[in-house]
Amino acid sequence: MFPIIPANTATASFPENDEGIFGFGAYNASLTAMTNLVSNTGVVSSDVTGVGTARYDLAACEYGGDKGIFAYGSHYVLASNLVSNAGVVTSDVTIVGTMREYLAACSYGEDKGIFGYGWSYLSITNLVSNAGVVSSDVTGVGTGRDMLAACEYGGDKGIFGYGTTGSATAITNLVSNAGVVGTDVTGVGTAREWPAACSYGGDKGIFGYGYNPVSITNLVSNAGVVSSDVTGVGTARKLLAACEYGGDKGIFGFGNDGSPLSMTNLVSNAGVVATDTTGVGTARQLLAACSFN
Repeated sequence: MFPIIPANTATASFPENDEGIFGFGAYNASLTAMTNLVSNTGVVSSDVTGVGTARYDLAACEYGGDKGIFAYGSHYVLASNLVSNAGVVTSDVTIVGTMREYLAACSYGEDKGIFGYGWSYLSITNLVSNAGVVSSDVTGVGTGRDMLAACEYGGDKGIFGYGTTGSATAITNLVSNAGVVGTDVTGVGTAREWPAACSYGGDKGIFGYGYNPVSITNLVSNAGVVSSDVTGVGTARKLLAACEYGGDKGIFGFGNDGSPLSMTNLVSNAGVVATDTTGVGTARQLLAACSFN
């Protein structure tokens, strides 16, 4: 006889990407579209010639389970650039929704994404289909703000956190696996602007760094609960980006500690942040990152 499998005993299996990509940003008062790939061991590549409109203050997330998307950004660019599962970036794709910068993005539902919030103190969101198509504006939920970050947690859900409403905040908003944004959750940890965030451990997340330059981090459990401050490791900085790599690890990279940087800090599958790794590629700030493959 075949064994009887009790109901509700199956373990969820969520897509976990092996590689990542940092892209776009600003350096020496110039805008760029260059990218830097991240291997499945967390090694950052040298610069890859940029494709698409050079810009900063954009956001990026995964979609389709193994691809990525950069969208929106400075000077109100209403375009996206898709990232294939080989890390190849496409030319500009015209998108819909409110043009804005200082927004954030994350994946949800295993194969979709969401862009949300942004300048000036907006709370609107735009969903991304599993084919990389950006939807029109969805009425915002929660406190409008910008200069925030977002990441996936729980395998198929997301969280927006921190930012500014005119004053720095630590409030968060959870995103369901159907892309529905929840009301404000009272903030935990140091209120700050311009942090970065990524997933790690397969089902958890981490917010880190931010302004006034700090290196503290805040872990996100697989239930979306944000921890109190964890003592920072590495150079305190703002205006950086972060993404998943290696299936269950993360990486913070680039940013500004008074001048643009290219250094990175790896995040283990237990959420432990490593000391600085010497930077590869052009030092820059106000960039975005996502995982793929």
